[in-house]
Amino acid sequence: MSLHSAIPDKDDPRWTRRGGLHVRRFEGVHRWNSGYTYTIKVTAAQTGGSLGFIEGTVPPGGGPAAHAHSNEDEAFYLLSGDLEFLNGDETFIAGPGDVVFIPRGNRHRFKNVGLRSAHILFLCTPGGPEGYFVETGDEPTPGEPPTTWGPEKYTPLLKVIEKYGNTPMPEN
Repeated sequence: MSLHSAIPDKDDPRWTRRGGLHVRRFEGVHRWNSGYTYTIKVTAAQTGGSLGFIEGTVPPGGGPAAHAHSNEDEAFYLLSGDLEFLNGDETFIAGPGDVVFIPRGNRHRFKNVGLRSAHILFLCTPGGPEGYFVETGDEPTPGEPPTTWGPEKYTPLLKVIEKYGNTPMPEN
């Protein structure tokens, strides 16, 4: 059985419509967030709100505190390293090549339990949470390592966390 469908003619706008996005290897908004290095590759503003896409390097022992997103689902793809994920009331280790999907409203976090930095990609749908990293992150200083934040930096972040629809959650 063969399937035949009508092919649009060359006057159809789908032949010439542009709007795709190409972000080169070293492009994006680079930020340091308490010892982590993040590159925001794609923002909600660039995709009509569809998604946010972030590349991150998480040092040993690093990772965000447990939280839940009110409005977005998150998908993670681990390029290298080992991350312990909290998903609701369970924890598991994800390694290179693993994908983790966290639906909106689920308590989650990840923690680098390895001896080397972990390299991760994460995608938020719809986009928006990537704005947190842009807004709160430090501008990187070439040739310097990322700095770890002290308690004085975290207190003002609570209002920004809420602005992006995140709810801090207990670890246990």
